[in-house]
Amino acid sequence: MGNNPKKNNDIPNTITKPNRSPRSTAMGAAFLMAMAAVGPGFLTQTATFTGQMGANFGFAILICIVFDIVVQMNVWRIIVVSGRKAQTIANDVFPGLGYILSALVAVGGLFFNIGNVGGAGLGLNVLFGISPENGAVIAAALALIIFVVKNALVVMDRTVQILAFVKVAILVYIIFVMSVPYGTAIQHTFAPTKIDFYSIVTIVGGTVGGYISFSGGHRLIEGGVRGEKNIKYVNEGALTGIGIASVIRVLLFLAGLSVVVAGYKLDPTNPAASIFKYAAGNFGYKFFGILLFAAGMTSILGSTFTSTSFLDYAVKSKGVSSYEKYRKYLVIGFILISTLIFYFVGNPAKVLVFVGAANGFVLPISLTILLLASGSKKIIGSYKHPKWLTYSGWAVVLFMAFASIKTILGLF
Repeated sequence: MGNNPKKNNDIPNTITKPNRSPRSTAMGAAFLMAMAAVGPGFLTQTATFTGQMGANFGFAILICIVFDIVVQMNVWRIIVVSGRKAQTIANDVFPGLGYILSALVAVGGLFFNIGNVGGAGLGLNVLFGISPENGAVIAAALALIIFVVKNALVVMDRTVQILAFVKVAILVYIIFVMSVPYGTAIQHTFAPTKIDFYSIVTIVGGTVGGYISFSGGHRLIEGGVRGEKNIKYVNEGALTGIGIASVIRVLLFLAGLSVVVAGYKLDPTNPAASIFKYAAGNFGYKFFGILLFAAGMTSILGSTFTSTSFLDYAVKSKGVSSYEKYRKYLVIGFILISTLIFYFVGNPAKVLVFVGAANGFVLPISLTILLLASGSKKIIGSYKHPKWLTYSGWAVVLFMAFASIKTILGLF
């Protein structure tokens, strides 16, 4: 319905060919997107800006959640209805544009993955006292094992889901033992006394910018969920993922705000760890180690899967076997390069905040491409994209372009 059958049949189903229901695949996509959105970068960014802005940062969280709904619903729908990956869609919008988009997403994903690997390594450092560099090597090895086993997508989905529940459980515990200023948080979230565009660009870019906005859509079509007939699974998956990510964002913000309001000053070298240490002492600090390791691992999987999916231009059937053959090497190379850079360079906290801002600049570009595609019959056939998604999508593009430019100007 509303698709080009030839194009749909040309899509390679990479890594594995699991026999799973569309709903099961959609849930896998939901957790992959949600956990990619709340990785070490989000922990660091949220703690940093909460320490700087206090309750006013709640407004940035609110904007992020609203933008998350608009971006993910647009991106997932257009990718699944067209049956093609975003880079192929971009090339159909304008020849060569897909290569530019791939470069932006893959390079941004690589830099983000340095922080992801580093975050997982720091988590193991907190838990067991090993060096962050050696912890990063262990985390990278675990990720590689998950990707190279048989039915890698299924294993990845299950791993991400388990770690998601670990994240939520830890944050609920921290909120339970803290004195949370709910009234102040609600008041400043909806009526902020200060608006910082850099924080908005960074937090939005770190949660729906760059590779993250495409992780769910690409996971769906690699799982065989394509075409207008699967819109209901797109809606279920996207809204589930947004809901999970939003709960974690709000819980972490409230935990950070509780610590800031209590008068503690967060450690700039590891602001997220400060929250848990002040909240529950050494026990809370160990909990943070588990959370950081879980966040790092889920984001390594999401970043690697999505970034390497942008290196696939084998959209013709004769190229499928070639891409199947080399994808594992792309995955291995992506993880190894990220780990080596962290091992010899380090400093993931600054990298994560900077790359979040950089991905915020990529978001208006990538969303513009897909919104243009939503009006092309050559790409989506007879499918009619909802007007509310189109209009709200353009509103996000304009706001993020404005906020990005304002952020750049503010640096000079």
